[in-house]
Amino acid sequence: MIDLIVTSYRILIFLELQDNFLGLSNSLLINLSILFDKPTGIATYAQNVIRSLSGLNPTLLSSSNLGDYKHYFISDLMTPKQGSKGHFRRLLWTQFQLPKIYQELAAGLIYSPIPEAPLYSHCRYIVMCHDLIPLRFPRATSPLTNYFRYVVPQVLKQAEHIICNSQATAKDIVDFYGVDSNKITPILLGYDTNNFYPRIEQDSLIKNPYFLYLGRQDPYKNLSGLINAFAGIKSKEYYLAIAGSTDSRFTPQLQQQIKELGLEGRVLFLDYLNYQELPVIISNAIALVFPTFWEGFGLPVLEAMACGTPIITSNLASLPEITGDAAILINPYDTAAITSAMIDVGQDIQLQFQLRELGLKQAQKFSWNKTGAATKEVLTKYL
Repeated sequence: MIDLIVTSYRILIFLELQDNFLGLSNSLLINLSILFDKPTGIATYAQNVIRSLSGLNPTLLSSSNLGDYKHYFISDLMTPKQGSKGHFRRLLWTQFQLPKIYQELAAGLIYSPIPEAPLYSHCRYIVMCHDLIPLRFPRATSPLTNYFRYVVPQVLKQAEHIICNSQATAKDIVDFYGVDSNKITPILLGYDTNNFYPRIEQDSLIKNPYFLYLGRQDPYKNLSGLINAFAGIKSKEYYLAIAGSTDSRFTPQLQQQIKELGLEGRVLFLDYLNYQELPVIISNAIALVFPTFWEGFGLPVLEAMACGTPIITSNLASLPEITGDAAILINPYDTAAITSAMIDVGQDIQLQFQLRELGLKQAQKFSWNKTGAATKEVLTKYL
């Protein structure tokens, strides 16, 4: 009997060691190397989804303490804040240091909120793919274009599974990379209900009635088209507010366009807004105008619906999927259509009220708890 117990114990130890060696333990690492103090969409996603994953007892690979989790602290010089240097450092770290950490911690799975993971290694991983914008709108000077052409296909091929943020992104992954749709789980994003709700305030930062754009200033966001559309509004009472970090690559051209159109003083660059300011600026806008050429999800649209702000956005990609019937959908390539939609919303109080009510109702379908629970379900299958 004793011999049987000893033999069974030795078998259990052997199997445990073998699982650790093969990377098949149930230890989860969450790669948060992209986080920094001015989060955009991807970082916002990562910060919120981990709250639902505490039950998996993950170890966070992070440069800062993010609460009651196990942490493995890493450099804070690998984020988008450092620009191209940060991206390059992170890619090197991902390929050469992350596998060592994986082995050191006897991990069984990595979850990465972006399509970055160690290639040709013993690491098992699941990645989040937010969009394929660098392939849809390639730029010769952008390293991201080549990364998505040559590296991302391998990352997705070697992944245990792929999570994405919409049916539109899932279709892109299948169409561009030929990935089997059974390997992809679309999980819609959420918003912070404690921060994004209607906040109509008399003492607003902008005194005149204004339309709002929120997001980055990359060309595919179609800010140039929006500015041209705004120029088509003859009434001088309206302003256009552009919220989001300025970008030395794109902002000067937009400023020159504004000058040439005689819109100086009526188009305002608000730069990056802090978390508390953001819902106030959104709530007090006539409408969020978001005429992007493509979007993996469109988080600003969801946050604006939650604030009761009317939405004018594109009829392409994920936007109809996110807004349902709660927005005016326009062809982003049709400047006159954008102008017309802005005039209609600006002049029609009843239309504003209707869009507000529809948006608030539509926003209730989304939450970070739903996003996190669905993500947890996927990760659990592979642990």
